[in-house]
Amino acid sequence: MVYKEKSRHALKFLSDIFDLFLPRLCPSCGNKLNSVEESICVNCFLQIKPVSSSRLSHEYQHMFKSKSIITGFTSLYIFEKDKEIQKIIHAIKYQKRFLTGELLGKVLGEKIQNENWNIDLIIPVPLHHLKKAERGYNQSFYIAWGVNKILKKKLNDKSLKRIKYTETQTAMNIVKRVENISGAFSVKHKDNVIGKSVLLIDDVITTGATISECGSVLLENGASKIFAASLAIAD
Repeated sequence: MVYKEKSRHALKFLSDIFDLFLPRLCPSCGNKLNSVEESICVNCFLQIKPVSSSRLSHEYQHMFKSKSIITGFTSLYIFEKDKEIQKIIHAIKYQKRFLTGELLGKVLGEKIQNENWNIDLIIPVPLHHLKKAERGYNQSFYIAWGVNKILKKKLNDKSLKRIKYTETQTAMNIVKRVENISGAFSVKHKDNVIGKSVLLIDDVITTGATISECGSVLLENGASKIFAASLAIAD
């Protein structure tokens, strides 16, 4: 017990020294994090708007139920423009805030645990190889990594591939989004998904078009069920 207490104090001391020379900053407000804050400051964390269960139910009915592709869906937050969540997700996506992605992934994983889904395989929604080369990484992988820290299932980012370079869908309506994403994905290693219950992970879900296309391709290649989860849903 004494040894553990000494080790804890030693780690805090090292953390404080490290923060002195290379301070950790909150991706939302830019303020320096204290020694107990993990990647996001407490104040910004408390400002993020959570998704209610009624909103999740409405979004599932609206985006997924009629297509019979996605068996279950959950998310953590409402995506609000120019608010904390947009800044945080932007930092994960473009500023290499991998630990922030992992942190929120772990929070998402804890929520997924409460769903009692029978998951075999976790797959992050893939980027096209050109976009991944430009950005240097797929932000959804680090979110999925955090999710898997909690669920402890198999994480696979090789089987599902984005084979079509798609334009950004931010300004597109649902019809254009479906057209844009149609035929964008393929399964590379079919044996990895046959008979598997797959959990798809993305950063933000807006209309569900991308998730539905991923799920459809996985089902066509032998997956048994598709679940989906994201950090946020667009308001």
